[in-house]
Amino acid sequence: MEKVDHRLLEMLVCPLTKTRLAYNKETQELISDVAGLAYPIRQGIPIMLVDEARRLEDKLLL
Repeated sequence: MEKVDHRLLEMLVCPLTKTRLAYNKETQELISDVAGLAYPIRQGIPIMLVDEARRLEDKLLL
């Protein structure tokens, strides 16, 4: 697992909603609860593209 700079994570927001993100260390993703998306972190680099994000299953039920 790659180490992610927590200072960088504090500055990032969801590109779709402009809201704060939560970091999931286990899945190496940045979670946007508002958008219902999980942005991947690959080799320590957050991929902040909506097209690359995974939809959260919980949001699909709403």
